[in-house]
Amino acid sequence: QVELTESGGGLVQAGGSLRLSCAASGRTFSSLTMAWFRQAPGKEREFVAAHNWRSGINIHYADSVKGRFTISRDNAKNTVYLQMNSLKPEDTAVYYCAAGNPVLTYVRNQQGYTFWGQGTQVTVSS
Repeated sequence: QVELTESGGGLVQAGGSLRLSCAASGRTFSSLTMAWFRQAPGKEREFVAAHNWRSGINIHYADSVKGRFTISRDNAKNTVYLQMNSLKPEDTAVYYCAAGNPVLTYVRNQQGYTFWGQGTQVTVSS
């Protein structure tokens, strides 16, 4: 069992930055693929970014955040981060941390992840 706890959400103006953190406990953190998903009101949950250790470091981003968001992890602290820069109002959502061992074709699919955090709200004002 893995427990995930997100933090770092809040209210920020457009163009600003936030850093989300997700602390994991329970299993060997370094063996897991860690990802961020988000869900805006009235919309389906969507992939944001993923970081796994299979066959070296593999990092994936949704096109909508590429160049603005950076995912990173600190295995010594069992923590994954999402640095969000140049935030836009359309980035407003609840952001969820996820952990699992998805095959490559499921890295961007929420079905590939077994463990989920409770979510943290990010609101970007215009």
